[in-house]
Amino acid sequence: MPPHSESMDGPVVNAAEKALDMENVNYVLPFVPLEHEGELKEAFERTIIVRELSASAAELADYWFFETAVRLHLSGRGKPYHGIKPAGYNRRPALTLAEEALKKDNSLDLINFMVSFMQEDIQTRFEDVLSKKDYELKDIESGRDYISSMQDFIRYLDKLYEFMEQG
Repeated sequence: MPPHSESMDGPVVNAAEKALDMENVNYVLPFVPLEHEGELKEAFERTIIVRELSASAAELADYWFFETAVRLHLSGRGKPYHGIKPAGYNRRPALTLAEEALKKDNSLDLINFMVSFMQEDIQTRFEDVLSKKDYELKDIESGRDYISSMQDFIRYLDKLYEFMEQG
């Protein structure tokens, strides 16, 4: 999942909340690898029991369960756990649009945004290279700056293409 998967409004915590509300761990299990399934199920069962004690206990137990789910999710992706981030953490427009597209079963707004974003980014980089192209032959530093910018531009496009080609 995207970097916001460790935030309070991310998909892991949302699924964990739904699991607790519906008292069904299966809502959050897909986010956790098989080898951590037992640990999550045990945390879920403990949380369900503690939630019955009081509102304060439920709040604390829920948060502990969210942390457990996020920690196990990140562990399965080979990433360290540094605590749950606040809602809105690392929320980039593409993430929001991707989630909306999935909810609506329509990717048009997402595609338009991404195409526009790439077009602007490529154009900005292209114009930067062009602005350095006509350097004075005796100005070696400007020549090096142009070559560096040109090579960075070409590498950027090649990596972008490679990333998209590989899926």
